[in-house]
Amino acid sequence: MDEFKLINNYFQKISKNNPSAKNLNDDVFFDKKNKLVVSVDTYNEGIHFPNFKNPSLIIKKIIRSSISDLIAKGVKPEFYFISGSGNKNHFTKKNLNLISQSLKREQKKYNLKLSGGDTTNSSKVSFSITTIGFSNNIIERNKAKLNDDIYVTGNIGDSFLGLKAIKNNIKIDPKLKKYFINQFYSPKLPYKICKEINKFANTSIDISDGLLSDMNKLINKQKLSFEIFLNKIPISKNLKFYSKKYNKKIYQYLFSGDDYQILFTAPLKKKFLIKSIADKMNQKITLIGKINNGYKKNSLKLGNKSQNLSKFKGYSHKF
Repeated sequence: MDEFKLINNYFQKISKNNPSAKNLNDDVFFDKKNKLVVSVDTYNEGIHFPNFKNPSLIIKKIIRSSISDLIAKGVKPEFYFISGSGNKNHFTKKNLNLISQSLKREQKKYNLKLSGGDTTNSSKVSFSITTIGFSNNIIERNKAKLNDDIYVTGNIGDSFLGLKAIKNNIKIDPKLKKYFINQFYSPKLPYKICKEINKFANTSIDISDGLLSDMNKLINKQKLSFEIFLNKIPISKNLKFYSKKYNKKIYQYLFSGDDYQILFTAPLKKKFLIKSIADKMNQKITLIGKINNGYKKNSLKLGNKSQNLSKFKGYSHKF
């Protein structure tokens, strides 16, 4: 079974007496009374990162992808706890120093504070991160409205291409390879938006498992559907150049996740406000689709032609 069936079948019922758990259908725990917002993420070698050859880059990616959950909810991350599993070959003095220095830089960049954690011995490397912030409100899932516009921050697809480059699964020149690998390890989070997104978003999520996969999760309990236009999905100049140089179809890189951009919906009347805030923050925000009635099917369109959604599935853990 996939991770969502596992949660629904075995754990959702036992969280019913805890409204702050959001029925286990969101990315964070939110205790409104105490203004407490918490997210938890686990990252395993061979699943979330190919190997442990670049510990400073891996820990950077892990921290950024962890705090993106709170950012997408309009909450500033403040504290984090980190637990690590590995052995003496992984956690050498050299590697531990690299990890420590990388954490120090990320803390400074995002104004975070290390607050605790744990260590255990294991054959493979694994990290678990708990992130904490405080807010009066969060932007929840399943709060989209009929006729909402669908937006995404930043660019999509670079990270997946970076992963393929790390695994040497693609033909690519060294300069481009370096760029895409950097995009995998150092996602450019829309950090500043956490202070503004409450002004316009009805519902939001960070893109970790893939644009369409996360879009489905965003409205999964609502009688609504989405319509996304393939040629409006924002991509970098480098991804566009790569696709032309190597004669690759761009769409094959857009739906596999690890982008850590924010996918959100907002009413049409907020369009000019969104543009104004985006310009002020120098943050790329792109309108890519629309929320429709539930009697319509979810669709991904290229021009007027609907694409087969089964070709664009994102990532899902299987058990």
